[in-house]
Amino acid sequence: MPHKILVLIEEHYDETEFNVFNQFFPDNGIGVEYASFLWGNPSLTFEGNDKTSKVEVGLCVSTINLDDYEGLILIGGYAMDRLRYQETLSSPSQAPAVALLRQAVQRMDAGKLAIGTICHSLWLFCADPSLIRGRKVTCAHNIVCDVVNAGGDVVVEAGNSVELHQEGLLITGKHPGCVDVFVERFKEQVLSL
Repeated sequence: MPHKILVLIEEHYDETEFNVFNQFFPDNGIGVEYASFLWGNPSLTFEGNDKTSKVEVGLCVSTINLDDYEGLILIGGYAMDRLRYQETLSSPSQAPAVALLRQAVQRMDAGKLAIGTICHSLWLFCADPSLIRGRKVTCAHNIVCDVVNAGGDVVVEAGNSVELHQEGLLITGKHPGCVDVFVERFKEQVLSL
């Protein structure tokens, strides 16, 4: 497939999103690869929140070349909280997935990579506030305080965060219930790069 996206994943990922990504993107000519931090292992297997699916991942975030992709999606659920773990405290975070996200944000701001987040996945951005500060986004209600405290600007209408928001090449979705509109918008951006 000429177009390819990378999805960051870990234990407790959102299975609704996972299932949609695996069907929608290939059906639209976009390859999907999954990456995580592998802790020195050749691969790891992760299970979703509802324990209805598993995924074996053999790509480590510390070895990814973002030039190989037109898009990066941070899957929802609790996966991004797990990926921001760092063995030694530092500020900003030096977790391998956060280091990859820094590279991705530079590429996004240069117009070379689309980034998508959905539900709780802005947690990875919150690990380095410089990545989210001043950006207009949407997310699940229960992490709005984290996103705001990190400097993000959550777009609210009628007392609720909006379902979908796009600012440049950053596409953010509120929850898995909007995954269908999220993937359509993300596809448009990937195919335009």
